[in-house]
Amino acid sequence: MTSDEPADASTTNHVSRLIGVYNADGTMFGELAYVAGRAIGRAHCALCDITHGALRQRPEWNSCSTSLGVPFNTFHRNDQPDIVRTATGGETPIVVAELTSGEIVALLRGDALDACAKSPQRLIEAVEAALDRSGLQI
Repeated sequence: MTSDEPADASTTNHVSRLIGVYNADGTMFGELAYVAGRAIGRAHCALCDITHGALRQRPEWNSCSTSLGVPFNTFHRNDQPDIVRTATGGETPIVVAELTSGEIVALLRGDALDACAKSPQRLIEAVEAALDRSGLQI
């Protein structure tokens, strides 16, 4: 490649993993506070609604997330990677793509996650559409 040729988009726009950050803390107190807040209508996390049932991770989430072809890691507000917190300004819930270059690209924010209506399949479709719109490849 000569110096005036553009970089290959497949190397600059390649996703190494997807990351979802819940609008809850992952500590025992944080989990209890979220459950109590949710019960009285003061806490909400659309990503939690998609990936978890009442007590555990939803089996349909496990099968849908593996269909993407890259890892989809989830974190809580308090244990998310610093690079994600910095890139998103601490916004939660959110789904981002981590590129092979290390760059973090926001894909889906709260409203888009709410639009998935608790459906793992709809989340996967929304992620794929966001990747397409962003020109990113798995």
